[in-house]
Amino acid sequence: MLLLSTMMMPYIVRLIPLFVIYTKLGWINTFLPLIIPPLLARNPFYIFLFRQFFRTIPEELADAARIDGCSEFGIWWRIILPLSKPAMAAVAIFAFQSAWDDFLAPLIYMGNRPELRTLAVGLYYFRNMPGQLPMVHYLMAMSVLMIIPVLLVFAFGQRYFIRGVAMSGLKG
Repeated sequence: MLLLSTMMMPYIVRLIPLFVIYTKLGWINTFLPLIIPPLLARNPFYIFLFRQFFRTIPEELADAARIDGCSEFGIWWRIILPLSKPAMAAVAIFAFQSAWDDFLAPLIYMGNRPELRTLAVGLYYFRNMPGQLPMVHYLMAMSVLMIIPVLLVFAFGQRYFIRGVAMSGLKG
C-alpha cells in the first residue's frame, strides 16, 4: 500500500525536498543526482512491475528444483533469473527512456553550466537562444538525432522481450 501511494505522488512535489537533500550532499552542479538515485531503484513502478511478474511464476518450478537438491540461490540463479529476462528488459527500456527524456531534473540540478546540460535541456536552450531566430532545420535535425538512441534501445529490447516471452514458461 505504501509503495502504491508513493507512485501517486507527483515528482514536482518531491522536487524541493530532493533539491535540499542534494544541496546538503554537495551534488548540485554535478551528474550525481541523475546517476545515483536511479541506481537505487528510485521508481516504485519498477518494483511493482517485478512483483507482479514474480507472482506469475509457478511455485511448482521452485518445488521441483528443491526436490532435485537445488539451493535457494540456485533456484533464483537457474530458474527465476532466466524467466525474469522479459521483465528486466521492460524495466531497462522504461528506465532508459525515462532517464534519456528527463528534462526537469537536469534543468534544476545542473544549474546554468552549459557543459553539464543533457540533450533535452540543450535542445531547449538551442530553441531559445537569445538574440537569434530559431533555426528550425537544425532544431529538427537535433530532435531526430535525440530520438535515435531511444529507438535503438527499444528495438533491441523489444526483440529480446519477445524472445524471452516465447521461450519461457512451462512445457507439456
